Amino acid sequence: MGPIVFSVVVFAVIIAFFMFLYYFPIGMWIRTLAAGVPLSMISLIRMRLIGIPPSVIVTNLVRARKAGLPLTVDQMQSHFLAGGNVEKVTFALIAAQRAEIPLEWQRAAAIDLAGRDVLDALVTSVNPKVIETPIFQGVAQNGIQLNVKARITVRTNLDRYVGGAGEPTIVARVGEGVVSAIGAAVDHKEVLEYPDRISKAVLSKGLDAGTAFEIVSIDIADVDVGKNIGAELQTAQAEADRRIAQAKAAERQYSALAAEQEQKAETQAMRAKVVQAEAQIPEAIAQAFREGNLGVMDYYKLNNIKADTEMRGAIGAGVAPEQPSSGTQQISTQPPPKS
Repeated sequence: MGPIVFSVVVFAVIIAFFMFLYYFPIGMWIRTLAAGVPLSMISLIRMRLIGIPPSVIVTNLVRARKAGLPLTVDQMQSHFLAGGNVEKVTFALIAAQRAEIPLEWQRAAAIDLAGRDVLDALVTSVNPKVIETPIFQGVAQNGIQLNVKARITVRTNLDRYVGGAGEPTIVARVGEGVVSAIGAAVDHKEVLEYPDRISKAVLSKGLDAGTAFEIVSIDIADVDVGKNIGAELQTAQAEADRRIAQAKAAERQYSALAAEQEQKAETQAMRAKVVQAEAQIPEAIAQAFREGNLGVMDYYKLNNIKADTEMRGAIGAGVAPEQPSSGTQQISTQPPPKS
């Protein structure tokens, strides 16, 4: 046998030895025997074949059995294959047993598969958690705004932890209750004097229904006086009324201006017609002279009547009439030439 063949054989033996140790975890089998939780070698080999690390199952099985929990290998294998965290579920069950909290494997596994931390849920169930809320703004009936900040103490409700609403829902419901309680106050001073009224009013509504938590208490951490919303609304309403009145006044003004312009246009049209009619008078007089319907004396009388009318109009208006330089009005007695 040459050196190359010998090296290949040695290498193959080493690989076979490690493969044997991988699929036949003798050390893990001995550990189960020492811990008093005996598992057959076939069970360990089957775990390797289906892709389950035997160390995870054996370690948590030993923990559970030593804590007095009647967990089985099949339960842990099923939970691991479903994508769950066997170690967290086992620790949660041990902690629940120590705290005397009823928690079964099925419920703990369901919480873990739902994507929530089952151990954290159990800790919150034993040690309630405080949620700091943002500032809620409410307005009392007298129009004064109040800014309220609260602290919500919650405890996990394991029965509703799967499918129950989370912390944002609790905060939103409490905020709604705070705003409603402030709005029910006649005067904002009542809230400042007795802030516990808000807590009692909110707690009485059962806001934790359908959530994964149970509200232990709601404490008002801070109450500040904000704006006078009522005064601002009245000011805004008065400004709106003023603008409406201005718009209506402008509308009436524009209507009056339009009517005035229309009346002026009608007056100018009438004046144009009068001027047009007056322009036709000399032509009519000339035509009467040509046709012999108007004599010189008639024309003389017509001018005297016109002058007398203008004088009377001037006297009535308080203006002295203009006197002719010769004392008498000179009227031509020559008839207009005939065409």
